[in-house]
Amino acid sequence: MLKIGDITMKNQVVLAPMAGVCNPAFRLIAKEFGAGLVCAEMVSDKAILHENEKTLRMLYVDEREKPLSLQIFGGEKETLVGAARYVEKATNADIIDINMGCPVPKITSCDAGAKWLLDPDKIYEMVKVVVNAVDMPVTVKMRIGWDEDHIYAVDNAKAVEAAGGAAVAVHGRTRVQMYEGKANWDIIKQVKDAVSIPVIGNGDVVTPMDAKRMLDLTGVDGVMIGRGALGNPWMLYQTIQYLETGEIPPMPTPSEKIEVCLLHLERLIRLKGEKIAVMEMRKHAAWYLKGLRGNAKIRRKINEIETKGELTAVLYDYVDQLRDDQEAEAV
Repeated sequence: MLKIGDITMKNQVVLAPMAGVCNPAFRLIAKEFGAGLVCAEMVSDKAILHENEKTLRMLYVDEREKPLSLQIFGGEKETLVGAARYVEKATNADIIDINMGCPVPKITSCDAGAKWLLDPDKIYEMVKVVVNAVDMPVTVKMRIGWDEDHIYAVDNAKAVEAAGGAAVAVHGRTRVQMYEGKANWDIIKQVKDAVSIPVIGNGDVVTPMDAKRMLDLTGVDGVMIGRGALGNPWMLYQTIQYLETGEIPPMPTPSEKIEVCLLHLERLIRLKGEKIAVMEMRKHAAWYLKGLRGNAKIRRKINEIETKGELTAVLYDYVDQLRDDQEAEAV
């Protein structure tokens, strides 16, 4: 079982902290589908300290999501410590995670995110001051390295452990790879073999079998699922069941997919209001429809929709059409 600090998860499946995706609406669905731990999307330390209204809303945690890890990023000790103290005092998160993997230039140019991958000493110093400043468990999410010539995953993970980090999640790609190419699980295994704190593996886990293979090959304590769960929280449930029983539950019907998609929309509206929620749901709806027949045409329609009523009508019409087509083929 995965245990971080004094928090024991009910299974080894973790929802990755995906920017622009892992708000409370999506995280709660992931939790309802069984995820042992859900991680919130990264939040800027400086924005927290400036009490930016939009940022503070991103720190909201629904009790039903717990245990939850709230992720912060930054490049300076003072602001990172200040943000960590704010999270501990003003939110009901269970774990503070430090982002050390975000590859986008906007983040790395501020000496944050994946930029730390080049400097194990900085990792030690930054994690140490945060660990010393708060009582809750502090974890780190990192990549294996900056590029093929600068893969310091083992040294970096050792620095996290030496600084008092409670766990480390390792994405098996370099910063240069972004989200392309193949994740290197061998290096994740090297990290697991080198430290005694829990290690969570991430990268190229898109089926329950991938999760089992990662656990078997690397020995990691948990498996972090990101893009494989987009529009497909069933992947989380199937993975948990497969790891526990060796059997994979059936895929959802189109109707079941639409019902969860609309539940997601309802929750997003409560969080952000109808206009913003519908705009954000366009990408989610496309993910929910992935793999269903004729979805390209519907996705084009969805990209022009502006209200909850329109989106609901288009999705229900689509499911009805699929059912009619199926019945016609059966005759």
